[in-house]
Amino acid sequence: MIDIASLEEKWLSPSEALIEDIKRIDGDIMVLGAGGKIGPSICRLAKQAIERAGLDKRVVAVSRFSEGGLAEELNAEGIETISANILDDKQLQDLPEIDNVLYLAGTKFGTSNNEPYTWAMNTYLPGRVAEKFRRSKIVVYSTGNVYPFTPVNSGGATEELRANPVGEYGQSCLGRERLFQYFSSVHGTPLLIYRLNYAIDFRYGVLLEIAKSVLNGKPIDVSMGHVNVIWQGDANEMAIRSLLHCEAPAKLLNITGPETVSLRWLAQEFGRIFNTVPELLGEEQPTALLSNAAESFRLFGYPRTTLKQMIGITAQWLLEGGQTINKPTHFQERKGQF
Repeated sequence: MIDIASLEEKWLSPSEALIEDIKRIDGDIMVLGAGGKIGPSICRLAKQAIERAGLDKRVVAVSRFSEGGLAEELNAEGIETISANILDDKQLQDLPEIDNVLYLAGTKFGTSNNEPYTWAMNTYLPGRVAEKFRRSKIVVYSTGNVYPFTPVNSGGATEELRANPVGEYGQSCLGRERLFQYFSSVHGTPLLIYRLNYAIDFRYGVLLEIAKSVLNGKPIDVSMGHVNVIWQGDANEMAIRSLLHCEAPAKLLNITGPETVSLRWLAQEFGRIFNTVPELLGEEQPTALLSNAAESFRLFGYPRTTLKQMIGITAQWLLEGGQTINKPTHFQERKGQF
């Protein structure tokens, strides 16, 4: 059986760089949208870094906490929880003032069936949050989906490339950025817009989806022939450390791994591990949704977890029956319909 605790200690524990940076972050940290895929792990990482640094900072997790037992788990680990639906303005305004905010709230899945809610969450709510926390430093989670597709031999979109998203999900995410940028300019709020794609963990992500298809003999469409990936623990570290790089006007920052990864190669790697031949469909297109994260590497160094390590972790997790989260990334989507 998989020893989850030892795996998480090895792959999701704070680095020395994070522990040193947490000492330089003044004040407490609030995570808005702490109940999703990323929220609990980033709360835990921040709390562990604070404890290992010997500090007395608070980590406050805000969410509706619709997943039973999560709030109790976080409380037991010393993380304060506030149950709130921040789309309700009264509940948002009742939140305490705090020095540092990690803004994770948003929606992606089901976008093409519920567009009004998507725009409310991804564009309207950010404006309200930016007003409420105008005296805080804010790291705003965004996505590489705000970029257009770029040639696979270009190195990916840099922060200087003008946003031009495909589909309503990407457009609503650009709306989120624009509202935060506007209120940053109005109030002088230090902001960093954190454009992430694609983070993976033991339980979900691009690598897991490819690995499951290979293991189960399901065909894999390689039309979106290339991707970027980064280990969730590394991405979480960079998000917390980004609190030291918030600026007014807002700073844009791409977060992903350094490789432009071939989907065909990934499938073949998992086929080698699983001793099977993957079934591939389609032909690689000359463009893909790719980001260039060179600026983040300048600030934080390269991610600790390599692509080969991520592949090995994912294969081990599947072969040993590890639990997975059934939330597909839709990374192969070329029309922006999520």
